[in-house]
Amino acid sequence: MTAPKLFISYSWSSPEHEQWVLDLATALRDSGVDVILDKWDLKEGNDAVAFMEQMVTNSEIKKVVIVSDEIYAAKANGRSGGVGTETQIISKEVYDNQSQDKFVAVISEKDDNDKPFLPTYYKSRIYIDLSEADKYSENFERLLRWIFDKPLYVKPRLGSIPSFLSEGEHISLGTTATFKRCVEALRNGKSYSAGAFDEYCNVFAANLEQFRISKYDGEFDDVVVKSIEEFLPFRNEAIQLFTVVAQYSPTPEVMQRTHRFFESLIPYMLKPAHVSQWTDWDFDNFRFLIRELFLYVVAILIKHERFQQANYLLLQQYYLPGNSDYGQDVMVSFTVFCRGMSSLGHRNQRLKLNRLSLVADILEKRSKGSGVDFRDLMQTDFLLFMRAERDSSRWWPDTLVYVGRFNSAFEIFARSVSRSYFDKVKCLLAIDQVSDLSEQLEGYKTDPRRLPKWDFDSFSPSTLLGFEQLCKKA
Repeated sequence: MTAPKLFISYSWSSPEHEQWVLDLATALRDSGVDVILDKWDLKEGNDAVAFMEQMVTNSEIKKVVIVSDEIYAAKANGRSGGVGTETQIISKEVYDNQSQDKFVAVISEKDDNDKPFLPTYYKSRIYIDLSEADKYSENFERLLRWIFDKPLYVKPRLGSIPSFLSEGEHISLGTTATFKRCVEALRNGKSYSAGAFDEYCNVFAANLEQFRISKYDGEFDDVVVKSIEEFLPFRNEAIQLFTVVAQYSPTPEVMQRTHRFFESLIPYMLKPAHVSQWTDWDFDNFRFLIRELFLYVVAILIKHERFQQANYLLLQQYYLPGNSDYGQDVMVSFTVFCRGMSSLGHRNQRLKLNRLSLVADILEKRSKGSGVDFRDLMQTDFLLFMRAERDSSRWWPDTLVYVGRFNSAFEIFARSVSRSYFDKVKCLLAIDQVSDLSEQLEGYKTDPRRLPKWDFDSFSPSTLLGFEQLCKKA
C-alpha cells in the first residue's frame, strides 16, 4: 500500500501546542502516513500562501487534518493570519464538495463546558477528539482508519455472514459491554464501580483462553506474532480502562482487584495441568501480552503519580496453584510476568533479522497511538529491573535496548531532585533514603555482568536514576 499523503493545518498557539502537533505528526509518520508539516516542508524563501493552497487543493494530498484549538477556531472565524488564509481555501473545498472525505477536524482542547473549539464552517461535521488521555488510543486508531480508508465497521454483503462471526477470522474477548459500563461507573463515582470493574476483569481473564494457540499451519513464530497483533484492540481497551482507574478511582478496593486480575492471568503463561505434551514456547503469545499489560498498568499509575498504588502491585506476592511450572502452591513476586519468549528468538534467527530484541521492537511499535509514551514504558521497565534487584530477583528490561537515544535521567527521577518529590517516589524503589541505592549501584560498577546486555549495548543505572542529583533541592 502506498503511504497516503496528509497535510496538517494548525495554529502556532503556543510552544506546547506546537509540540503537541509535532508529536501527533511524528506518531502518524511512524504509522506509515506521509505527513506534510510546515515545520518540515515549508522552507525559507517559499511562498507560504502558495504552499497552503497547494496542500489543500493538490490531488496528491489525499487527506487534510485540521488541528483545532481555541486560537485556531478564533482565527478561522475571523479570517486572520495564516490560519485565516488556509480557512478561505479549506472552507471553499468543504462547501463545494459536500460528500468529501479529504478533511477532518482533530480536537486538541475544549472549552469549560466540554465543548470542542471548531471553526464555524465545520460545526456540523464529525470530528476526532484527541484532547482526553483516556480516549487517546481509541481515537488515534479512528484517525488512522480514516486516513487509510479502513473503517472499523464495514457493511457486509446482503445475505453473507459478517466476518466477525466467521470461525477463525475474528476473536473477541466479549468485554465491550462490561468495559463501557465500568468506565461510566468509575468516571461518575457510582456505588457499583468496584463491582463493574470486577466484572470486566473476570470476563477478560476467562475469555483470554480464546487466544490460546492450539492448531496452526506454518511457522509457530508467525502464529505468535499474528496472535499478538490480533490482541491489540483489547490491549488498547484495557489501557483506556486503567487510565480511567488512575484518574478517577485508584481506591484500595480497585487496586486489590487489579492485583487479583493479574494473578488470574499467570496460569496462561504456564503449562496447563491437563497438557502432557508441550514445548516452552507454546505460551509465548500469552507471555508477551500479559507482560505488556502489566508494564502499561504500572506505567499509567506512575504517569498519574499514583505511586503508592503502583507500589502495591510491586509489593504484593502472586498466588500460583499447584500443577504449575513450580509444581506446588506457591507465592511469587511480580517478576513472574517477565518470562522468556524463545519463539521470538527463533524468529530473529530464522528470518535473519539481526535485531537485538524483538520483544523491545514489538513493544516500541505497538506504543504508537496508545496514549502512553514509549519513554514512560522504558522508565517503568527500568524501575521494575531496579526493584527486582533489591528483592534479589530478576526483571529483564528489554525496552532499554532503545535507551541510547534517551541517555539521561527518567522523568520521575529527574523530578526527584526535589526532596518532597523523592519522598513520594522512593517507595517504588523500596528505599528510605538516597544512600540506600549506593551499594546496589556500586555492585554494577564492580561487576558489570550483573547488568542486562544486548551484544555490546547496556545502560547506566546511575545515569537513568540521575543519582548524583537526587534530593539536592528542598
